[in-house]
Amino acid sequence: MSTGGGSRTGFIRVNGCDLCRAARLTPWYHEDEICWIAKCELCAVPMVVWRYHGTEPPDGHVVHMHQRLREVAATELGAFYLDGHMRNIPDHWHAHARPTGGFFGRGR
Repeated sequence: MSTGGGSRTGFIRVNGCDLCRAARLTPWYHEDEICWIAKCELCAVPMVVWRYHGTEPPDGHVVHMHQRLREVAATELGAFYLDGHMRNIPDHWHAHARPTGGFFGRGR
């Protein structure tokens, strides 16, 4: 797997990784230098994605990403829980906010 290059932080992005590519396929709720949050294409809930490839972001990044996701989820879902299980893309850190008592978002 080829890399898309490093950065001054030492983190990388990988060519061919859909999450590194960050294509705007669904509505986006937030983006900054650490993460982006969009509606998950598969389950229609807010999903936070680390901007860099890998499964172990620094603790400070995880705290930041969870906080941003909580802010979006409170508006989009009401009652929710954070689901950090990376089912379909296990090699790039991401997490979903899911409606309490459910798995998929509204309209599904």
